[in-house]
Amino acid sequence: MARALGQAGGVRGRRRKGEGPDLRESILDAAEALFSRHGFYGVTVRQVAAEAGVDTALIHYYFGAKRELFESVFARRAGILNTARLDALRTYAETHAGRLSAEGIIEAFIDPLIQRALTNDEGWRNYFRLVALVNNTPAWGGETMHRFFDPVVQKLIDTLALALPRAERRDLYWAYQFLTGAMMLTLSETGRIDQLSDGLCRSTDMGAIRERLYAWCAAGLEELVRRGR
Repeated sequence: MARALGQAGGVRGRRRKGEGPDLRESILDAAEALFSRHGFYGVTVRQVAAEAGVDTALIHYYFGAKRELFESVFARRAGILNTARLDALRTYAETHAGRLSAEGIIEAFIDPLIQRALTNDEGWRNYFRLVALVNNTPAWGGETMHRFFDPVVQKLIDTLALALPRAERRDLYWAYQFLTGAMMLTLSETGRIDQLSDGLCRSTDMGAIRERLYAWCAAGLEELVRRGR
C-alpha cells in the first residue's frame, strides 16, 4: 500500500534529515493530502513517508507519533484562517458600526476561506476536505474543532448578537451549526451538485457560491430570530 501511494505521487528518492527544500513542510503537505483522502485511521506513517519520499524515522524526528503529525497538519492552516477571519470580522464591525447585518458578518467569516479556494491551491483544497472530515467525526472531531476554531467562532457569535439584539443566544449557536455544515460541504468540492444538476451547477464555481451562500445562511438566521424560538 505504501509503495502504491508513493508511485501515485510520482517517483521520489528518499532524503535524509536536513536535505531538500523545507523538508518539514513537504512532509506536512504529504500527510495533509493523505489524511484528507483517507482520514486519520486510514493513513500510516509509512504511507506518509512514501508520499513525501523520506524515511519514517525523519517523520518521527520532526513530529513524533502519527497523532502529533496529524495535529501539526491541522494546526498549520488553522492559525492562518483564524487570523484572517478575526481581521475580517474586526474590519467589518469597524467600517459598519451601527449598521451591521447578518449577511455582512457571515461574509466576513466565510470569505477568507472562499478566497483561498479561489486560488485553486491543492493544499488548501486538501485542508478544507480534511476539516470537513474532522467536523463529521463523532469520536474526537468535535473536540478537535473546539481546540482549533472555537475562539473565532465565539467572535462570530458575539458579532451576530450585536447585529441581531433580539436573537436568543441558542439560536445563534444553532445557526452556526447549520452554517458550518453548508460551508464545509461546499468547500469540499465533492462534485455532488455537478451530477445532481446535470452540470447546471459546479462545485468548483466559487463565484456562484459567493453569490448565494452568505445570503442563504443569513436568511435562515434572520427567520429564526423573527419567529422568536
